[in-house]
Amino acid sequence: MAPLVVHIVRDLEISHAQMGVVLGGWQLVYIATAAPCGTVIDRWGPRVGLLLSAGFIATSAVLRAHAVDFWTLLLAVGVFGIGGPMVSIGAPKLISLWFRGPERGFAMGVYVTGPATGGIVSYSLTNSVLMPWFGQDWRSVLLLLSAVALGCGLLWLALSAHPRARAIERELKAQPKERQLTVFARLLALPSVQVMLVMSVGIFFFNHGLNNWLPELLRQGGMSPAEAGIWAALPTAVGILGALTIPRLAVPERRLAILAALFAAAGLAALLLLTGEGAAMTVGLIAQGIARSSMMTVMVLLLVEIREIGSRYAGAASGLFFSAAEVGGVLGPLTLGAVYDATGAFQPALLLLAAIMAGLVLLLLPLRRRLA
Repeated sequence: MAPLVVHIVRDLEISHAQMGVVLGGWQLVYIATAAPCGTVIDRWGPRVGLLLSAGFIATSAVLRAHAVDFWTLLLAVGVFGIGGPMVSIGAPKLISLWFRGPERGFAMGVYVTGPATGGIVSYSLTNSVLMPWFGQDWRSVLLLLSAVALGCGLLWLALSAHPRARAIERELKAQPKERQLTVFARLLALPSVQVMLVMSVGIFFFNHGLNNWLPELLRQGGMSPAEAGIWAALPTAVGILGALTIPRLAVPERRLAILAALFAAAGLAALLLLTGEGAAMTVGLIAQGIARSSMMTVMVLLLVEIREIGSRYAGAASGLFFSAAEVGGVLGPLTLGAVYDATGAFQPALLLLAAIMAGLVLLLLPLRRRLA
């Protein structure tokens, strides 16, 4: 919806502050629904869960297209907060069931490239192609996107009808079911899960904070808005390549070492962006792209392969992971904005991000002991 913000703000006569609440509203719903959605995925299987997610996402787009004011738009975006976690959780669960070894890492990487690719397509086509095509009617664009979401749901329904996929689904349903609170309590009691939940907050704090403020950070460094937009797309492009290669290399015996390298790259990126120009800035943007695309992916791979979790509890564990992570996703942009307002510069915020990444490297030490 971001490319349509200027049109929606004008037509609904809402303030930019209200639009900011709308754009962040789904994350608050996500925090509340991710854990229950994980339980739904574990009980009903990813086939049903991912189909439901397509329905919720399509419904959200339809409701947005019919919004008449701030409150109806906020409600419409909130519905996405139910469908979103079903994708975030259902895909890792599906991958844990369908793939093994390096193929599991590669499949996770392919999944992670989806949002990045969709973002590039959305930003490049919405205002240049779709809006002129529909006579500058943003509501029609959203209705088209709802049809795309439904189409993806139907495509998934066809793919998941494969006999092997249905056999895996039957095996999953035949497993004994446990009470949701019992499963969550058991998972939260695992020391390794406790450390990983803390780390997930730091990862999303870095990713969401820097992603949201990167164009403005570059503009403050002396770029024009157009130049800042182009340079801000570099980490996304690099991230797609990284997501297709790094998770495949992250086999269990070197997974923690790769995580340490990714955290170090993210911290280095924040420090290099302090310069705001030249080759150092370019290297910083490349390092950010490599790190942000793979940190979460490798962490989820590590999570679902913990002995006490496995494919059986991958949904519930991923739900807890993303519920905690989205706290960082909300706090990151808010904190960076507050630090800028307090200091008049992004340098202190970048130092904070580098410090958080250093902290995540240190947390790998207790995580290694707990996994052992």
